[in-house]
Amino acid sequence: RYFSLKRINEDLVLENQQLREELDGLRADAHALRVDSLGVARGTVRGFDYIPAEVIKISRNKQHNYMILNKGFEDGIQEKSGIITRGGVVGIVDAVSAHHSYALSFQNTDISISGRFGEDGATGLLVWDGKSSNGAILQEVPLQNKYAVGDTVYTSGHSLMFPPDIPLGVAGEARVINGATNEIRVDLFQDFTAIRYVTVVHNTAFDEVEGFDL
Repeated sequence: RYFSLKRINEDLVLENQQLREELDGLRADAHALRVDSLGVARGTVRGFDYIPAEVIKISRNKQHNYMILNKGFEDGIQEKSGIITRGGVVGIVDAVSAHHSYALSFQNTDISISGRFGEDGATGLLVWDGKSSNGAILQEVPLQNKYAVGDTVYTSGHSLMFPPDIPLGVAGEARVINGATNEIRVDLFQDFTAIRYVTVVHNTAFDEVEGFDL
């Protein structure tokens, strides 16, 4: 039984990938229904490719942490892909070789992702708090936008690297910055001391949409 665990884990990773693809398909259908119900033109939900991978090396005690994955371009991995788990966003692919990928961990002071409260709430930039294994800060949230402690924070869909509506964590206390915006503590669902299996996601329209960024 012990020696069969690796195969069982690999089967579970593939099953999680399939379930995530099905879930994103359902989210896309729900999004289309919401758009139709508003009486406006049907929206297009960006498609993402999903590739399971294993983290074979990770740093956690630096300000610029990284991960190395056991998949590379021969497995379909591309630069500027997002890395997610069932606990949320964990990094971004920065460089790729034939059989491995180097990624910037979310626990890296150079990374920020777009986060949102609920389905239609305020958005801001989510960054690592720089010290804890599951702590983050949602920055640049306008003061007029209301939220409650315990609200769930999701990916907003404003990034080319991550699908929308991935649960990231729950909101905590806020503090006002320069009298203009809130910084809100977020307790992440993902504990970065326990990452092994991940999913690499790549926006199939990334290059096309990025070409409009002048």
